[in-house]
Amino acid sequence: MPNLENLKKQAKLILRWHRERHYPVAAQIREHMPRFLNMSDSEILRARFKLSDAQEMVAREHGFDSWQALKAGLSTASRKVKSAPSKATIVGAEPQLLVTDINRSCEFFREKLGFSLVFSYGDPPYYAQVARDAARLNLRCVDGHVIAATARDREELLSASMTVATADEIKLLFLEFQSAGVTFHQRLKKQPWGARNFVVRDPDGNLLLFAGPAN
Repeated sequence: MPNLENLKKQAKLILRWHRERHYPVAAQIREHMPRFLNMSDSEILRARFKLSDAQEMVAREHGFDSWQALKAGLSTASRKVKSAPSKATIVGAEPQLLVTDINRSCEFFREKLGFSLVFSYGDPPYYAQVARDAARLNLRCVDGHVIAATARDREELLSASMTVATADEIKLLFLEFQSAGVTFHQRLKKQPWGARNFVVRDPDGNLLLFAGPAN
């Protein structure tokens, strides 16, 4: 259960990022605040943005319409909690891919793999995030290839692994990527351990595994 004090600090941090013109926060504001939906990053960072706006944004990130609704929900939830968790729970992971051209990579993930751009940072951009459903990938621009292509292929060094829930979905995903003209390092294959998967090669040679149940 989120801690109200931590959420207050999060709202203040968002407000500070906006005041300091920290570009990644503009994409987050646009994603969660409907009134900023059709504004560019620059317009969002120039717009009036108060602590109450940041608090509303935090509330919306947690599924509430307002800060007051969030506080009421936390109060109700706290009465239901009998004991504190014994350990922290990790709720997500974001693999980081090393790429040589952010714009080319973003176009590949959007046009070929059906991802959407969450944000792009820098001028020219050197960092970006793309997402599809629950999967999020961070793209970091580097000079040249960090891993030799021959070693990557020989050892099948994966940069990211993503899964779907059913056998039908992994087949549909493979057919979707095939029709988009994606380059495969490994085509759809049933594995001895009961999975069916395939591996996509991105423009920089990163190997992306997509997997699902075999049956």
